[in-house]
Amino acid sequence: MELSRATIGRLPIYLDYLKHLPTETKTISATSIARALNLGDVQVRKDLSAACGLGRPKIGYEVAELTRALEETIGEPAGCEAVIVGAGRLGTALLGFGGFSEYGLTVTHAFDLLPNGNPAVRPVDELPSYCRFHQVEIGIITVPPEAAQGVADLLVKSGVRAIWCFAPVRLKLPQGITVQYENLALSLAHLHQKVKNRN
Repeated sequence: MELSRATIGRLPIYLDYLKHLPTETKTISATSIARALNLGDVQVRKDLSAACGLGRPKIGYEVAELTRALEETIGEPAGCEAVIVGAGRLGTALLGFGGFSEYGLTVTHAFDLLPNGNPAVRPVDELPSYCRFHQVEIGIITVPPEAAQGVADLLVKSGVRAIWCFAPVRLKLPQGITVQYENLALSLAHLHQKVKNRN
């Protein structure tokens, strides 16, 4: 079964939750996962069924089996390296985040017009050669919106196949390039709307 983008986006959340359960927890239900993550239990049940099959009635899922099934569905991109372009506050924060490695991703360098002395931040004119030499597959854009398209063009020319864009713009990209947009302001506004709707 082909999974929707929304389902694919939630699977790592379920996996992270399962990995942090107490070791004595052997089974878990979709309802318990939904409550813990503040999601609808019907949605969680559908997601897990589509990705991993149905749980057992009155038992749910075995945690170890469900964890393995989610890991197989999500995939572990062995040795997949990503680079950040834009070493401001957001780019630097992402560069220092250690959680990417749990999913087989390596983010060791950022590129910027004005390197700040951090050895992990390189001049942006070194980006193409670095990407080609290290076979970088993913580019992360954390520059202002007016610079995002130019950075995207440079990443494509450098051989990346996917872009994670934090700039609030829509990029023009050639066919075959996968892009995921993150609008932090929109996400916060969406969360605020959920809070208002509860009142």
